[in-house]
Amino acid sequence: MAPDVLTFAALILVVAAGAAVGVVAWRLWRSRRDFGSEAERASYTILHSAAQAGRYLRKGLEPEGAAKAAHHLRSMLGAPALALTDASRLLAWDGESAAHAGTVMALAAKTLVQGRARVAHNDELDCDAAGCTAPECRLREAVIAPVRAGGRVIGTVVAFTPSTGVGLVRAAGEVADWVATQAELAELDRSRTLLMEAEVRALRAQISPHFIYNSLNAIASYILTDPARARELVVEFADFTRYSFRRHGDFTTLAEELRSIDQYLLLERARFGERLQVSLRIAPEVLGILIPFLSLQPLVENAVRHGLEAREGVGHISITAEDTPHEAVVRIEDDGAGMDPERLRDVLAGHAGGIHVGLRNVDARLRQVYGDDHGLVVETAPGQGTLITMRIPKSQPQHDVRPPVD
Repeated sequence: MAPDVLTFAALILVVAAGAAVGVVAWRLWRSRRDFGSEAERASYTILHSAAQAGRYLRKGLEPEGAAKAAHHLRSMLGAPALALTDASRLLAWDGESAAHAGTVMALAAKTLVQGRARVAHNDELDCDAAGCTAPECRLREAVIAPVRAGGRVIGTVVAFTPSTGVGLVRAAGEVADWVATQAELAELDRSRTLLMEAEVRALRAQISPHFIYNSLNAIASYILTDPARARELVVEFADFTRYSFRRHGDFTTLAEELRSIDQYLLLERARFGERLQVSLRIAPEVLGILIPFLSLQPLVENAVRHGLEAREGVGHISITAEDTPHEAVVRIEDDGAGMDPERLRDVLAGHAGGIHVGLRNVDARLRQVYGDDHGLVVETAPGQGTLITMRIPKSQPQHDVRPPVD
């Protein structure tokens, strides 16, 4: 090959290599510019790890979530290994030299009893005693920090390291406090769930004495005069009570709730006859939306009991469900006796005793689940009937419908 050709080829290679280096350098510069300073990048890394760990601790200190969170907690501390415990057992281990996991509860024992952070030194982490065969094991010391929640120690964070400094001790304590906060939030969430289940039981108890007595009386009145009608009502009554009393989940679909309401109104029409007139206008798009279980039926029952029963003549109840971009808007309206607005405020505030307990219950549950902006909107006045509006978000990824439990 001619010298000029070789020179030209070499020049091309040099230029190409320089271009490649330039591209890499430009990307690194862009990366540094996008993420800012070293301190900003470190802050981002810590916050990202905390956010990831928080996702897995939503149910508190339990093995499955702790096992996934431990990796991110270890990243926050920069430790070779990290363990999470509750008050009685090892929940998770993440990192190297896993043979040391068997010694964690012995290391945590003093902290669990005394509630103070401490440092365990090499004599407590003896590799031979732990059965560790790693040729250059870096687990020579450990910081054991208590996880306190509700005034008691519920677990520990154990960070292993070649040597312990003041910085790691403080950082481990902060991480343990952060884990405690997640555990308290999980406990609060469990308490809210238990409260919602208790409120559903209260609604079921409300249905039991009033509605069941009236329905059975209505069915009995047809046994001799119209046996076929009586049999039909018995089936509807059985389906309604099965739905109302067997479910364990907190949520259901709007379609299922409306089906239950249809059965309820069928039984009430058997009692009131033509005095009870009902109209429905439901957008098909909202039928699959999730709503808190037994959130519509108490409102319809309120319209029947405190609207129709309190007046003479024909009573009208209208149920509509409209589709909007972000919400389903459900309205229940009656032309019954209505209520004094001051009295309504007492009812929703829980100052009216056992009157309208279903109305108050549904309002409280909606606010617990979706926030105060989604409480019931009630428009009423004496002799003017009542209009109740409920707004349900269409996107609820955190909720699901559990299968019925017979």
